[in-house]
Amino acid sequence: MIEEYLQTQGVDRSELEEEKKQSRVYPHRPDYTWEGVELVRYKPAGDNWEGTIRQVIIGYREDTKFHVRYFEISPGGYSSLEKHVHSHAVTVIRGRGKAVVGEDALDLGYLDNVYISPDTPHQFINNSSEPFGFLCVVDAERDAPRDLDPEELTGLEANPRTRDLIRTGKIEFLTDK
Repeated sequence: MIEEYLQTQGVDRSELEEEKKQSRVYPHRPDYTWEGVELVRYKPAGDNWEGTIRQVIIGYREDTKFHVRYFEISPGGYSSLEKHVHSHAVTVIRGRGKAVVGEDALDLGYLDNVYISPDTPHQFINNSSEPFGFLCVVDAERDAPRDLDPEELTGLEANPRTRDLIRTGKIEFLTDK
């Protein structure tokens, strides 16, 4: 993760180590970007998400044990349906949307907060006509996203609260024959 950041920013590690010792402000812009913060695709590739961007506001250039990220989902877009060993703290700051958290489907709006505990399946969906944006705080040292087990996905597909909400793209599971 950090190596990719260093490459895309053209920064060498010694410069970054010196920069981490400096306090700073990232001014917010009216378009929900932050000065000095790179706007990137949510994930490099994949067909299990749509219309989502990411900004790491605090994390790569600071000496912290956490990262503060901003995600924005376009109307009709969604994040991947996944789980992690680490937890998340999410605060909605733009628009309205929905979230699947475990077996629940949540309606979210301005300044709603969601805690996602470790190993809990989750996905954010924008079913509105406006952008849906939220801050997400996670551990700086964290595991990569994991797909749901076939049983977990089957349970969400059978659950009346989540079955019409989840978006799975073309995720396929191989089973023993």
